[in-house]
Amino acid sequence: MGLPVQQQLKYWGISTAVFLILLWYLGNVILPFVLGGAIAYFLDPVADRLEKAGCSRVLATTIITVCALLVFILMALLIIPTLVQQAIALVNTAPRLFTDLQEFLTEKVPSLMDADSTLRRSLVGLGETIQARGGAFLNGVISSALSLINVVVLLIIVPVVAFYLLLDWDRMVARIDSLLPRDHAPVIRQLASEIDQTLASFIRGQGTVCLILGTFYAGALMFVGLQYGLVAGFIAGLLTFIPYVGALVGGALALGLGVFQFWGDWWSLAAVGGIFAFGQVIEGNVLTPKLVGSSVGLHPVWLIFALSAFGTLFGFVGMLVAVPVAASIGVVTRFAVTRYHGSRLYRGLSDSDET
Repeated sequence: MGLPVQQQLKYWGISTAVFLILLWYLGNVILPFVLGGAIAYFLDPVADRLEKAGCSRVLATTIITVCALLVFILMALLIIPTLVQQAIALVNTAPRLFTDLQEFLTEKVPSLMDADSTLRRSLVGLGETIQARGGAFLNGVISSALSLINVVVLLIIVPVVAFYLLLDWDRMVARIDSLLPRDHAPVIRQLASEIDQTLASFIRGQGTVCLILGTFYAGALMFVGLQYGLVAGFIAGLLTFIPYVGALVGGALALGLGVFQFWGDWWSLAAVGGIFAFGQVIEGNVLTPKLVGSSVGLHPVWLIFALSAFGTLFGFVGMLVAVPVAASIGVVTRFAVTRYHGSRLYRGLSDSDET
């Protein structure tokens, strides 16, 4: 005879609390393992396809690892240094950009730019703040990222964890399935399958969309000659993970930089706007329908809330697990709503009254 529902809820509640407490206290320790697990989950379909093509699991994992290392080395040598240089230069150039904006406003709307006006003081203060705090932030990030411990964690532990998880992924899934409570195994498998479909559609699909759009934005902006185009494209591609936010933030940043650089050269400025307009057309009509799908079930507002809440509570690790947790909660909530609609709590005595 199975345990009563109250007992089961108590045990599962305790397990959830223990998981959250461990996430709270071991956030920095489990970071490389969370990153390694995310990478392994992202690359598991590639390994499965290589297996179907005749490769063993070991050979498939080795091929993926070698290719990933080559891509990382290429990025480390060619892209990352340029990205860091442009980001630092953009922060240091911010006061000059605000000075140019002051001169433009002084010429066009002199009354707004009096020496004692609120707008003038705000622009001056904003420029100084960005230079002071932004430069300190970037220097702190760079010095932290280049510290010996972080280099060891990111360059050694994460790839090793990802390699072994990817190698044993199918066995781990089978082992977890064997530990499921027998009474609820079919329902848990159904929910797990729906969660996996949601994550596969959103994380793998949206991650690919981010990579494609980020590469396109950065390359196109640099092609038209926009200074700091690599930074603007990187930000736009990264934030594309949150629907609509990437295009808005990246487009505003690129157009803002374009106004200062191309003022009077309207064709170049129009080209910057056209790049983001074209990117949005391709994303909405080709990339997202093909790679993400239309039935993901993660509303942008829910996604933003999950990222904000988990980031505040659990730091960077919380932001990494926010999307999987949000997707899981969404699937479980839809399942619970479906059960609720079929229960007497929702229907009441209406069925018996009709008969």
